[in-house]
Amino acid sequence: MMKYLNVIVDSNTNSTDELYTYACDIEGAAVGSRVKVSFGTRKRLIDAYVAQVLEEPPEGIPAGKIKKIAELDKDFSLSEEAMSTALWMHRRYLCRYIEAVNCFLPSFNSRNGRSRDPFEDIEQRPEEAKELTEAQRKAAAEIGAAVESGEHSIFLLHGVTGSGKTEVYLQAMEKTLKEGRQGIVLVPEISLTPQTVQRFVDRFGKDIIAVLHSRLTPAQKDAEYKRIMTGEAGLVIGARSAIFAPLRDIGLIVIDEEHETSYKSDKSPKYDAIELAVRRAQTQKAVLILGSATPSVQDYYRSSQGIFRRIELPARYNENPLPRVEIADMTLEVKAGNRSPFSKALVEEMDRCLKEKKQVILFLNRRGYSNHVSCRECGYVVTCPECGIAMPYHKDIGRCVCHYCGRSVPLPKVCPDCGSKIIGMYGVGTQQVEEKAKELFPEARTERVDLDTVSKKGALEAILRRFEKKKTDILIGTQLVAKGLDFDNVGLVGVISADTSLNIPDFRSGERSFQLMTQAAGRSGRGSEQGLVIIQTYDPENAVIRAASRHDYLEFYGHELEIRRAVSYPPFSYIFQIISADPDAEKAEAAALRWAEQLRSSFGGSCAVLGPAATTRLKLGGMYRFQILVKAPAGLRQAAAEKIGELKKEFIKGEGAPELISIDINPYSFM
Repeated sequence: MMKYLNVIVDSNTNSTDELYTYACDIEGAAVGSRVKVSFGTRKRLIDAYVAQVLEEPPEGIPAGKIKKIAELDKDFSLSEEAMSTALWMHRRYLCRYIEAVNCFLPSFNSRNGRSRDPFEDIEQRPEEAKELTEAQRKAAAEIGAAVESGEHSIFLLHGVTGSGKTEVYLQAMEKTLKEGRQGIVLVPEISLTPQTVQRFVDRFGKDIIAVLHSRLTPAQKDAEYKRIMTGEAGLVIGARSAIFAPLRDIGLIVIDEEHETSYKSDKSPKYDAIELAVRRAQTQKAVLILGSATPSVQDYYRSSQGIFRRIELPARYNENPLPRVEIADMTLEVKAGNRSPFSKALVEEMDRCLKEKKQVILFLNRRGYSNHVSCRECGYVVTCPECGIAMPYHKDIGRCVCHYCGRSVPLPKVCPDCGSKIIGMYGVGTQQVEEKAKELFPEARTERVDLDTVSKKGALEAILRRFEKKKTDILIGTQLVAKGLDFDNVGLVGVISADTSLNIPDFRSGERSFQLMTQAAGRSGRGSEQGLVIIQTYDPENAVIRAASRHDYLEFYGHELEIRRAVSYPPFSYIFQIISADPDAEKAEAAALRWAEQLRSSFGGSCAVLGPAATTRLKLGGMYRFQILVKAPAGLRQAAAEKIGELKKEFIKGEGAPELISIDINPYSFM
């Protein structure tokens, strides 16, 4: 019997980004099937994926004019749920159909031969379930009941650093596997995958676990993919892309450190792994756990609205108090003649710690290259009065520019608040901190973790292993040292410059700063003694820093939510970032101006349109880049997406179109 298939062809261009109809009389073709088709003027057959099956040809197309598919691949197909999710991604993220489909595919390009076992460095250390605290027991019982019910539920597990969230994940996964269902565990960094895999291997063994992340070779990825497809592996652990694991009966998805920005893709398709987890959990009637000591403002707000079920773990597992936090006012250090990256208090505490054979972690945020302008006397920062974000300095025009709305102001010669002449761009890097630490403590064994020192495969793991074995006294690093590391001998954490992350040109700068400071602080005092944290800042009265020093998430959240509400930032809106890029700067800017005018006309005031403005990195990869931001109220997200998608199609076909048009929804970087 003849049927008709709407297919997505394997051609990643704007001109072929639509569904094509083919006739099919081959038995077995279904949604998700891979087929071979004759397409356009190409002589070779190309792959296509069945998106929809129709009993009749589409209206207006005579059946005799419709080509037949040439072959059906009986050895491979996507699940109906995977194809449904790919179509959803096309609508939600305005990506091409084939870009969404490719997320669910293995590499298909590996050569036959030996594939290195991704588990060969991991030995199972059989482990029984640990005795739970009262708070853990209640959390495990509530989540376990949801798993057993077979109904879709979303939990936000808000637990302080060291509260034992991982044990709750393990016991929930044990219940899921006993129910005969499958699970996914996501971690924010590939570097954290081995630690997580070790915990799950110790509990469940290697045989049922598959690992998926971008550092696997094509052969490894294919081998793991086959283990999942055949049902040999029912538990998948990995970074962001593991959310696309081809499991067909998901019972539990765990996203650890759910606040991390790495769960948002910055390459097309620009998806959000948490949104995809919600989608897949809904479709497969699974439980989703989002765990964090510092939940994203957006997800905590959802839990306050009853969309997520919130569970609290308010104390550390070992009943140790959270570390004591001191704030070092760097404006006083400058006045006292100290231009070093270390405050007097930090030096004294490092000395004490090292004498007591305790280890020290010094944390910096490298995102500070965005060159904010601030005063070293009073902490004033040049900020856009309209958008409330820091205005980076552009040397080529000699002005500070807002990268949201395009407003610019001259670089001040004196501080507008206190009149000081010590105002300008400041920054400190890991290398400078390492040099100073070695100068002050020449006997201490010091190591640095940044892009320069961990570029070689296995370098990061080796550095962390030495620190774990107490062969390193001082560990200096960027965000990698603030995430998920569990060392019991760390007595002191120093946050070298809290202002760096506070003043990046991003509405989430306060949120990111609170999260980073809290997560970094959480590396201290995880053994039997209370730890110490010193936060260095030029703005000691800042509300975010004060809340972080008190480990007070609710204080931070309440303050941040009011700011977001006042200027209509997420969770009260969705932000669409539209970038016009071209090797010709004038062409890129002119296209952005035309698009901004059309957007304002189309929305008629229902959505705010900001810009266009040059991006922070005006030229990247040989292309000049200008951005427009659209703020769509939460209830208008889909309508705004449809309108922007329609305009994109018009612009691509019209005269003067830039070489590249990029759309990102709620991006985590505006660089």
